[in-house]
Amino acid sequence: MTPIKCYPPKPPRVYLFGTCLVDLFFPEAGLDAMRLLEREGIAVDFPEDQTCCGQPAYTSGYQDEARGVAAAQLDLFPEPWPIVVPSGSCGGMLRHHYPKLFAGTPLEAKAKEVAGRVFELTEFLVHVCHLELEDRGAPEAVAMHTSCSARREMGLAETGPALLAQLGQVTLVEQARAAECCGFGGTFAVRHPEVSAAMVEDKSRAIEAAGAERFVTSDCGCLMNIAGRLAHRDSEVEGEHIASYLWRRVGQ
Repeated sequence: MTPIKCYPPKPPRVYLFGTCLVDLFFPEAGLDAMRLLEREGIAVDFPEDQTCCGQPAYTSGYQDEARGVAAAQLDLFPEPWPIVVPSGSCGGMLRHHYPKLFAGTPLEAKAKEVAGRVFELTEFLVHVCHLELEDRGAPEAVAMHTSCSARREMGLAETGPALLAQLGQVTLVEQARAAECCGFGGTFAVRHPEVSAAMVEDKSRAIEAAGAERFVTSDCGCLMNIAGRLAHRDSEVEGEHIASYLWRRVGQ
């Protein structure tokens, strides 16, 4: 069984591990994550040499290549500050798979130490910052999509909805089969495009059928996949990373 996570008091400073998809496709989500943390009086350090966490190679079976990529990240967080990740998928890789990846190697101890400081963004906002929100947005019906990694590896099915539930003008609608995968799965979507396309079609239809005007997620892979399918369907439903959604409604 996964041990219970003991949450620390709110720290004065954290690292942000931005992830590849935030860096390349959704940089505003990373900036908004920083803004939410800074709003809570936390200074944010963004190591400029960070790259990929190594998950694509790891889940594809390329262990040595994954170790090479992951090893480059381990030296980027020398201070004992929490490492906040705006992605359950990358957070799961850092927290749960780094210790396995480096088991029996000279970097095992460092990998375990880094893993012990990793928090997914919504987890950190709820359990460490105890974030309180005052909604300044217009009424809107919103569906929350929690990624498979956030839900099953990180155990964070409730943190995103808990944040959205604080927004007085937001109606959180429940999609059918909310726990089902959207079909992205990183390299899964590349290796099995037909299966992936069928899965995201089901997910898109479920979000529309729930009456959502917008969907939010804490994983940019899911965001890119579902939003792309909805756009392909000429749907009026738009997607947004939860960091940007929260900041847009309460931060300004």
